[in-house]
Amino acid sequence: MFQLIKKVLPIAIPVAIATAGIYFYFTVGSGKSAERTAQVVSWFKDPASRPDLLMTLGTSCGDAPFTFPTNGLIGFIWDDSFRPGHRHSGLDIFGGAGVGVTPIVAAYPGYLTRLEDWKSTVIIRVPNDPLQSSRQIWVYYTHMADAAGNSYVSEEFPQGTKEVYVEAGTFLGYQGNYSGDPNNPVGVHLHISIVEDDGFGAFKNELDIENTYDPTPYFGMPLNANLNPDTIPVCD
Repeated sequence: MFQLIKKVLPIAIPVAIATAGIYFYFTVGSGKSAERTAQVVSWFKDPASRPDLLMTLGTSCGDAPFTFPTNGLIGFIWDDSFRPGHRHSGLDIFGGAGVGVTPIVAAYPGYLTRLEDWKSTVIIRVPNDPLQSSRQIWVYYTHMADAAGNSYVSEEFPQGTKEVYVEAGTFLGYQGNYSGDPNNPVGVHLHISIVEDDGFGAFKNELDIENTYDPTPYFGMPLNANLNPDTIPVCD
């Protein structure tokens, strides 16, 4: 397992991978993320040309508390808007490979839950936020299934898993393209977000950006689209 987690996966892939939904995913780009979207589209056409844009699983940026959870390019960040009326609640990280290939690990320790109906998702409860120890946060990982809903979540965490402790670096699954609609898959990626607690020990609705935290200080990179409107973030 250690070798799997440390392995740097091949990134050079044919443009034909766009058939997995990547083309549609990016051609809707508009608004504040339009310039970044153009850079991401360019990268997908020739991934080998920009190795400097890739993040590596397990990387720590400075003294930030979270480690990077997967290999790939950060295509969209917090509060990006890649379709009208949308505010993106987390990070989208694209490994540049097909479904079920690019591994995902826990960015920070906590207690993992996977609800009974979650095909592609897990969430990890962090009792003491490393940035504000008096509050609890939740770290949400999704799209770990193929378009038809065949799961790539680790077999260690079957549907119905509740409150299983995991260390940072624990293998969670692989990047997929599950959207809930087999006829409209997303590009192969990991979506990760940091979700507020509701004050009663449960997580809020991750789809609403108001229920999530800016991931910038957790990862030590410029991950807020209001402050970084046009560049692909990397770790200095």
